[in-house]
Amino acid sequence: MRFSKINGDWSKRLGMKRRSKRYKNILKEEVKNKKLTAKEILDLVKKNSNTKFDESIDVSLRINLKQSKGGDFSMRTTVKLPNGSGKKEKVAVLCETDKVSDAKSSGAEIFGSDDLIDKIASGKINFTKLICTPAMMSKIGKHGKVLGPKGLMPNPKLGTVSNDIVKAVKDIKTGLVEVRNDKDGNLASTIGRKSYSTDKLLENFNYLIESIKKEKPDTIKGEFIKNIFITSTMGISYKIGAKWIYDE
Repeated sequence: MRFSKINGDWSKRLGMKRRSKRYKNILKEEVKNKKLTAKEILDLVKKNSNTKFDESIDVSLRINLKQSKGGDFSMRTTVKLPNGSGKKEKVAVLCETDKVSDAKSSGAEIFGSDDLIDKIASGKINFTKLICTPAMMSKIGKHGKVLGPKGLMPNPKLGTVSNDIVKAVKDIKTGLVEVRNDKDGNLASTIGRKSYSTDKLLENFNYLIESIKKEKPDTIKGEFIKNIFITSTMGISYKIGAKWIYDE
C-alpha cells in the first residue's frame, strides 16, 4: 500500500512510526519471502550492526501464560549463558562486617555492611546488581520500595542471596542473566555482543530457549513459546520463521 505526502507528514497522520534511512537501507538488503532460521538471523544482525560500539544482541519472546488451573503463570528465573552475556555488571555486596574481606576479594566493585545500607537509604545506588547474605536480608528488606522498582532487590531464586559471596559474584560476572515475563507474557534477555562469533551467539540462544522451555508448568497446555525475535541495540527486529518482505 502506498501513500502520498499530502499536507505534511503522512506517517504522523496515520499514526505510523517514521523509519530512518539506515533502517530502510537494512531492509532493502534482506532476503525476500524466506523463512529465516536463528543462525541466519544472527548472521544478518551482526552484518547490519554497523555502529561504532559493541551492540548488545538481544532475544525477546512471548510465552503462553494461560493455565488450566489457577491464575496466569508467572516466570522469574536466571540462566547462566555458556559464553557469557558480554555485559559489564557493577556488583555491590551487602554482608556482615567479618565477611567484607571476602566480598573485596570476590571482584565486587562495592561492598559493605551497615554503611552500605545507609548509602542505599540515602539514594546512592551506583551499582547494577546487589548481592546480600541471608543475615543481612532483614536489614535491607525495609528498603525494598527503593530497590524493587529498579530490579535490585536480592532474591534467593535469582542467586543474589547467598553466603557463598565469591560464587555469587562470579556467576553474575560470567553471564548469569535474569529472565522474567511481564503481564502480557513478554520477556527479553541479552545473548551476547556483536563482537561474539555467530556460533557463540547461537549456543547462548539455544541454551536460553531450552532453559525457558524447562520452566513450562504442566498446567499449561499446547505451545509454550508463541514467538521469538532477535535484534541488536540499534538494529531491526527479526522474527524466527517469519517471512520478511520489503515492498520498495
